[in-house]
Amino acid sequence: MDDNDFPLLDSSEDALAALPNEESARPDPEAMLPLLTSADVTERMLAARAFCELQDERATPYLIHLLQEPCPLVRVSAAYALGRNPSLAAVDALIQQLERDWNGYVRKGIVWALGNCGVRFPLPEIYRRTLDPLIHALQTDISAVRLWAASSLGQVAEASEEAATVAIPALALALAQDAIAAVRSNCAWALGHACRKIPLGPLYTQAIDQLIAALQDSDMGVQEDAKAALFKLGDARGLQAIEDLQLEAFG
Repeated sequence: MDDNDFPLLDSSEDALAALPNEESARPDPEAMLPLLTSADVTERMLAARAFCELQDERATPYLIHLLQEPCPLVRVSAAYALGRNPSLAAVDALIQQLERDWNGYVRKGIVWALGNCGVRFPLPEIYRRTLDPLIHALQTDISAVRLWAASSLGQVAEASEEAATVAIPALALALAQDAIAAVRSNCAWALGHACRKIPLGPLYTQAIDQLIAALQDSDMGVQEDAKAALFKLGDARGLQAIEDLQLEAFG
């Protein structure tokens, strides 16, 4: 996974259709803001979707309120919109909705938004609140949510050594055990980011050991993401393991 591989929507199966491309006319925030409180559920959904593209702090309180809408399409739009418009005020609302929302698409949007909040506001009170729900999602949720929980943990882990110390054991375990290759790939990517925040020691060694083991994962994509993480870290043991595997491949 690349540093820029955080698209708003990453799958054709998402409940939301792809957002307009850069050549499309951007929505007018002045027109969209009143629609966030429209009596028409379709207008509320379309307005929330508009703020998946627009950045305007005036929309934040309305988007937070829309997280509790009965319609899941409104909730998922609001979750992604809050990810595009990260806010300190939104963090607790996102965490609470993650705990209770029955819809996997909504939870997926929420974990993405929490990762963005952690990046925008790398404050101890923020990343400490976001780490536990993200780890819980990585350990227990459906695969689509686990995938983005791993990526968000990688983002939040870059806030500090403390955040990375909490995130790394969960990421290493998921890299070793998750049944879905895409989740393992994101864990490898996330470990590559998290390990940059911690000093050499047992935790760092644990992460490198797991990345080296992932070089022989059954999935080629996981192997490549583990290799990329080790290259990025420049770890001597990891680079030697990559070289040894290449020599084996060439006989």
